[in-house]
Amino acid sequence: MLSTASRPYIAASVPVLREHGVTITRCFYQRLFVAHPELKNIFNMPNQESGTQQQALASAIFAYAANIDNPDALAPVISRIVQKHVSLGIKAEHYPIVGKHLLDAIAEILGAAATPELLAAWAEAYGLLADALIAEERKLYQAHGVEPGEYRSMTVIRKQKESETVTSFYLQASDGSELPSFQPGQYISVAVNVAELSLRQLRQYSLSDAPGTGYWRISVKREEGSPAGLVSNLLHDQYQEGDVLWVSPPCGDFVLSPESTVTPLVMISAGVGVTPMMSMLHSSLEHSPERPVNFLYATLDGQHHPLKHELNKLLLQHAQMQSYVAYERPAANDCVPQDYQQQGYLRLAAVPDALLPQNAVYFLCGPAPFMQAQRKALLERGVAEQQIQQEVFGPSLLEHLQ
Repeated sequence: MLSTASRPYIAASVPVLREHGVTITRCFYQRLFVAHPELKNIFNMPNQESGTQQQALASAIFAYAANIDNPDALAPVISRIVQKHVSLGIKAEHYPIVGKHLLDAIAEILGAAATPELLAAWAEAYGLLADALIAEERKLYQAHGVEPGEYRSMTVIRKQKESETVTSFYLQASDGSELPSFQPGQYISVAVNVAELSLRQLRQYSLSDAPGTGYWRISVKREEGSPAGLVSNLLHDQYQEGDVLWVSPPCGDFVLSPESTVTPLVMISAGVGVTPMMSMLHSSLEHSPERPVNFLYATLDGQHHPLKHELNKLLLQHAQMQSYVAYERPAANDCVPQDYQQQGYLRLAAVPDALLPQNAVYFLCGPAPFMQAQRKALLERGVAEQQIQQEVFGPSLLEHLQ
């Protein structure tokens, strides 16, 4: 617990962080990478270039300061950060390094306003957070049976094009060992050496098939002309069947609970956000055959509809399942109702009520504006907030703390 001596200094920092947060985090990363260039292998460097990471860290620090006396509000954020850190291989020894350069950045940007008392208060607050994260991450590493930063060698046994932009990679352990199970909805980090950066870069991809298949499948979207797609595009272009990838244990808390076997399940996704939903869909149909499942999906058109044939095959096999598809700009050969049921952006107001029951559990995944729109529409329909789960990272994760 933060000491009473430090509490007023942290509270007084909130408006300062609102004004100078991004400047501080920009300074922090510059200092960090000059002193420890090896840490560039852990951070997403295209996000550094775009400023996304600086904004995300500034939002996190602000949210922490503003809610330091509200552990219930911080708990879900910390849980998701722990999952992400374990997938990245963050080690306990990284925390003092980050703490030092964060405090140095605060001192540099705030100048005379960064009094010894203020810096001591932030050192204490950061130390409390670091200790909590280290403890939770240690538990998760132990549960996975791996050391921090330990990755598994996986061989690409099959590469399959799923749409114009999405390709699936089927992975098996290179040593032939049995793969551990995972929870439907979890992701893995994939490590790829990027020659143009002379760095190893890590990216997270949802597992898109059910647990227990004997392989792990990721379905990767090509992002033409986007720095954010650096690793995804390398996977598309340079990795073939027989090649080896190094991957993290499955992580993430956006998962299908095994306990809820009767409550109707509604999954709403867009674009490549369909991937964790397919894992949940397979798992629910296999383990809860009586559970109604409604699968709502939005994409550009039929050529950009990944895993479409797999979804249609499941529809034919499972009477408890229904689907509803929206194409933003249907192609000439996309037909109603065989291929899609709604034209334009997915609007829940136009979806049959039977597909959106009041007592269902709802999962959302896709671009942040898409999830915000669907969440708002569900709340307006009277769906309770606790019935809605969504996959969010970065600043969106902190929206409820602002």
